[in-house]
Amino acid sequence: MKMSLNVIVAVVVALLLLLTCHGQEQRLLVPMTLVRNASALHAFCLDGSLPAYHIHRGFGAGKNNWLLQFEGGGWCNSLQSCLERAKTRRGSTSLMSKYEIFSGILSNNASLNPDFYNWNRVKLRYCDGASFSGDAKFQNETSLIYFRGQKIWEAIILDLLPKGLGSAHKALLSGCSAGGLASFLHCDNFTNYLPKNASVKCLADAGFFLDEKDISLKHTMRTFYTNLVSLQGVEQNLDTNCTSSLNTPQLCFFPQYALKFITTPFFILNSAYDTFQFHNILVPNSADPHGHWNRCKQDPAACDASQIETLQGFRRDMLLALRGFLKDSISGGMFINSCFAHCQSESQDTWFGVDSPRIRNKTIAEAVGDWYFSRRVSKQIDCAYPCDSTCHNLIPSTQVPDKNQSLLKRQSASLKLLQILGYLVAF
Repeated sequence: MKMSLNVIVAVVVALLLLLTCHGQEQRLLVPMTLVRNASALHAFCLDGSLPAYHIHRGFGAGKNNWLLQFEGGGWCNSLQSCLERAKTRRGSTSLMSKYEIFSGILSNNASLNPDFYNWNRVKLRYCDGASFSGDAKFQNETSLIYFRGQKIWEAIILDLLPKGLGSAHKALLSGCSAGGLASFLHCDNFTNYLPKNASVKCLADAGFFLDEKDISLKHTMRTFYTNLVSLQGVEQNLDTNCTSSLNTPQLCFFPQYALKFITTPFFILNSAYDTFQFHNILVPNSADPHGHWNRCKQDPAACDASQIETLQGFRRDMLLALRGFLKDSISGGMFINSCFAHCQSESQDTWFGVDSPRIRNKTIAEAVGDWYFSRRVSKQIDCAYPCDSTCHNLIPSTQVPDKNQSLLKRQSASLKLLQILGYLVAF
């Protein structure tokens, strides 16, 4: 039986409509690669599934250059929270989308990502809950959970080395949020895997989490990280120069304590009013039980004078924690803007566009490129809120769906339609 031409045309039209819907949001879709031999290294996600990454090959002048991007997504610091996380896409590659959108710093479009578009670009999926740094396991009569972030990191690197990473000319290790923290934790180790003559540098986007008291004067984040380090066996994988310098070695999970021991050139991209840190470090729900900060959290323009001063104090503390890096790091770079945002390198709107955030007329992409390729000194610090009119104030809301996830669902549906169409035509 042959499909009628009218039916085929109808299917094609439906497919094209789906593909062109919201065309301005279209991105490069890259399939998942499972690390098949990871079990030999005992490298498992929280639930025991295999680790994974997404790779889009470089070309032309960039074919020997590599950009590795750690995925972010928070942490788990208790058995209960990790068991719950293991049942989600944050703890299992089995539950993750099998395609990832590559945009911003991962884009393959020269007009959208001028310095890295033709590099080999890899996104490391995050499924361990400890910024790729734990090495432990919990098992009892009813539960088994793996804390193998360090092993996942090693397994992915070992899988990529024979695929060309081992002969890289240039390399950049990057990451967003918890993935940005992973960049701090693994930067020098990454250098050790690569050729001695390779140009290797690291970048952390929204990963400079502060050891800061909350508004109730409690060390909420310090307690959280301390529990995480203990539960997941992280301390053994922290920088030994850092841990030996502190009475509380777990604090080396905070970038502000580990930074001065990192010898590889580093770029710090962060908002001085990072929305995750604002909502979870400075004003966690536990410190604001009556919700006095709720309106301010959702709209900076709704903050009263006292709240604005508290936020300015947080900015001052961040700049103070970065003062040594700003002054002493010859090879370092930074872009500290005053936007209410969290993660700005993977979003095209904030990475490089006509209306992207700027400091002294420099976009984030331009600042990072200037630093990586040593075109000029690239240490940019924005004026205090609300002076920057270029900001995209990206306030998280449970009412707003994740645009990337929505797009992935549409495009996954498109791929399925393509498969159906191929079958129908063949039939």
